[in-house]
Amino acid sequence: MLRRFSVTQNPESNFISDDKKREYKMTKLTIVANITANADNIDLVKSELLKLIDITRAEPGCINYDLHQDNENPAHFLFYENWASRELWQNHMGNQHLLDYLAATEGAVDEFIVSEMTPVA
Repeated sequence: MLRRFSVTQNPESNFISDDKKREYKMTKLTIVANITANADNIDLVKSELLKLIDITRAEPGCINYDLHQDNENPAHFLFYENWASRELWQNHMGNQHLLDYLAATEGAVDEFIVSEMTPVA
């Protein structure tokens, strides 16, 4: 249980050169993290996830970090993230704010599944 979340696009990514965009497409890592809170801890988990957004978006290599909540199952959250490289994502994963999240939500999360993906088209 140690994964991420996503919320919006980093404003700096709008100013990346076409060459850099091509490089990112080749090395970029997409993260899809599914978090399911225990039914009695939805508000706690959501508030802790929201704390991650601004600090993560400011991290080197964060292209976007978008948090979603399921319309029919409010206990289900999904982070959609893109990172310039796996190395930068791994740096993010070791940051104190993620350790703080894990400590604050210990026992409150039923399931946490993270998929590392590579763009293909």
